[in-house]
Amino acid sequence: MLTQLAIQDFAIVDHLELELCGGMTAITGETGAGKSILLGALGLCLGERADAGSVRHGRERADLSARFDIHHLPAAQAWLADRELSDDECLLRRVITANGRSKAWINGQPATITDLKSLGEHLIQIHGQHAHQALVREETHLALLDDYAGLNADVSVLTETFRAWQRTRRRLKELSEAGSEIEAKRQLLRYQVEELDQLGLEEDELPQLEEEQLQLAHADEILRETEFATECCASDEGGALNLLHQAHQRLSALPGSDKGALANTLNLLGDAQIQIEEATSELSRLAGHTELDPARLSYVEDRLGDIHRLARKHHITPEELYAFHQQLMATLDQLDTSDNDLDALGAKANELRERYRQQARALSEARKKAAFKLGKEVQQQLAFLAMDKAHFEVALQARETPAPEGLDRVQFLISANPGQPARPLAKVASGGELSRVSLAIQVVAASHSTIPSLIFDEVDVGVSGATAEIVGQLLRKLGTNGQVMTVTHLPQVAAQAHQHLHIEKRAKRNTTLTNMALLDESGRISELARMLGGVNLSEQTLAHAREMLNASQHPPH
Repeated sequence: MLTQLAIQDFAIVDHLELELCGGMTAITGETGAGKSILLGALGLCLGERADAGSVRHGRERADLSARFDIHHLPAAQAWLADRELSDDECLLRRVITANGRSKAWINGQPATITDLKSLGEHLIQIHGQHAHQALVREETHLALLDDYAGLNADVSVLTETFRAWQRTRRRLKELSEAGSEIEAKRQLLRYQVEELDQLGLEEDELPQLEEEQLQLAHADEILRETEFATECCASDEGGALNLLHQAHQRLSALPGSDKGALANTLNLLGDAQIQIEEATSELSRLAGHTELDPARLSYVEDRLGDIHRLARKHHITPEELYAFHQQLMATLDQLDTSDNDLDALGAKANELRERYRQQARALSEARKKAAFKLGKEVQQQLAFLAMDKAHFEVALQARETPAPEGLDRVQFLISANPGQPARPLAKVASGGELSRVSLAIQVVAASHSTIPSLIFDEVDVGVSGATAEIVGQLLRKLGTNGQVMTVTHLPQVAAQAHQHLHIEKRAKRNTTLTNMALLDESGRISELARMLGGVNLSEQTLAHAREMLNASQHPPH
């Protein structure tokens, strides 16, 4: 539950710290005193949108914090534990600067506004004063029923199944409509691939063909020149090898040639003979591998011509032709499997449709049971709120088309007078009746909530007299099992509270301040008297207020 709320430089509040406890707390004050400031500050701590106007005039920033006791809130403890935040306490803090920017913290660690909202859903529920206005809109009825029945998780699963089903259907439709275009593309690709298959180009074949063509085209010249070079190197008369051999022999015959200045020269001449011998061997091998083959030359040149022709046809270089062929084959393979994709998508769409129907039927059954129970409980509360002649029911109807939230439409129907058929709220109920129906539904919903901290913001609007006292009793009963804070203008409701928070606006010099304080018994009597009789409090009004407070705090057994 909410145990502390600290407000600094927010709206017309300078500095305020409130210690709050369980039970029912009434929040009262004159119109415009600032009751909305309290709820606004709490809302910002829970992730509502902020603006620069929230900051007190002349100050740089507003600083707000809310502390919660979460010992009885396992969902909140789990949320904090999952994010490695201490789950012993829960402290939410929000700072809004004068330029409209804001920062947030959870247990001292930086957090996002989304984090505040997500955690806030596990901490407190706020029932607004305009709930009865939303009640006339049919689209809110289904959400109210699901929330009452605890079906929100099931609805989320169903919604995800529905969206997956619709995504698959759209993809299937797109592929089906593109079928003719795909077939035309497949035929073109198949022709191109078959043409390249006939060519049969290997990955490294092109450079090998170009080298072979060069040799074959110049075979006669190569043979002629290699023969001439061989003669120059190894001819018996005048060949380089023979001349080197003679030079080496004659120099070697000189006295001291093995140790003198000629030793290095002789080594060089020996090396030269070896180099010439190796060159001669290379020339022999080249001549041996070179042959005049006009037929082979013609084949190689024709194949190179085919390669260049197809490359020009596809506007690529000959070097890119092999990779292009592989790419076309891969694309064709993908298109050939598209028929299988269509079959797979169709099967998946059917499977998701059947899953959706099963989940939707199960949800409908749960809603039917919950609708009967909700109608019965609201009927009981309406009788308690002096509408015992009214008949309330929750009607379920089948939707014509599937929707993310299921196959059901929900309507809240009421018959205000006996003998009249139940009709939609917007067509039957008056303003006062709508207020009581709304309050009855909210009380029933709150009684089934797993969150013990509830705020009711002027939900008693439109009721008065004995009915207002009953409303107070209902809220007090809710407060016995948790924490209920209610903003009210009705003394009959405020008198039922376990504690009473008074909000007052005061002008001080050139500024306006809002004060909030828990009232003692004397203060409560004075405030109830003000709510009963206005500014001038007579002894009779004070006595009435005292009697009202005593009666509510000490009811007869």
